[in-house]
Amino acid sequence: MEKVLNLLFENADSKYKSFHSALIPTVNPESIIGVRMPTMRKIAKTLLCDENFALNERESFLSELPHAYYDENVLHALIVASEKNFVVALKETNEFLPFVDNWAVCDVFAPKVFEKHKDGLWKEICKWLKSDETYTARFGIVNAMRHFLDEDYSIDKMEKVIEVKCGEYYVDMAVAWYMSFALIKQWDDAIKVIEEKKLDVWVHNKSIQKAIESYRIPNDRKTYLKTLKIHE
Repeated sequence: MEKVLNLLFENADSKYKSFHSALIPTVNPESIIGVRMPTMRKIAKTLLCDENFALNERESFLSELPHAYYDENVLHALIVASEKNFVVALKETNEFLPFVDNWAVCDVFAPKVFEKHKDGLWKEICKWLKSDETYTARFGIVNAMRHFLDEDYSIDKMEKVIEVKCGEYYVDMAVAWYMSFALIKQWDDAIKVIEEKKLDVWVHNKSIQKAIESYRIPNDRKTYLKTLKIHE
């Protein structure tokens, strides 16, 4: 969509493009315009406050898949994330997920309305966790971490996440990320997963590493975690 592309190119930052390209090696650098995230959020807000875009152009932009540019995908994620109707947000999420091809878009994609519909969200997460698509599975893991490690936590939900074993780097890293937060928020259950070696070796060790790096875990627990590292 010309209006969207004009806004993105008007806010391109060549230095940021070079820096950010190195962080997302799975994305063709030529597809990166180079819009910084704070600016991207302002663009999303500007578009959503534009009555003509909201009423007539939003749906058209979201249907233009696949987008040509990485930055369009980021903007797409931010626009869907602002949707207040859970059913609509879920529909638009599932339409977009097959086109998410990198960790950055996956992780910035966080619909706010999910927080208010935990039962429906968990049912979808269970589907995403079973996906063969790297970033759909990662999206499921990240949302389990965001929404189900506090008051809505249960051991069966943790077990669902650690069952995801595909050997793909960005999925394995997401499981390790999840486990590091589980060790912060649900120590008693999470440490059993580590003690009983329920994770693949790489994920096991990466979970320990990321937990040890956290300032939110006491030193005595960090010391104990170090003893649980698997040496191959």
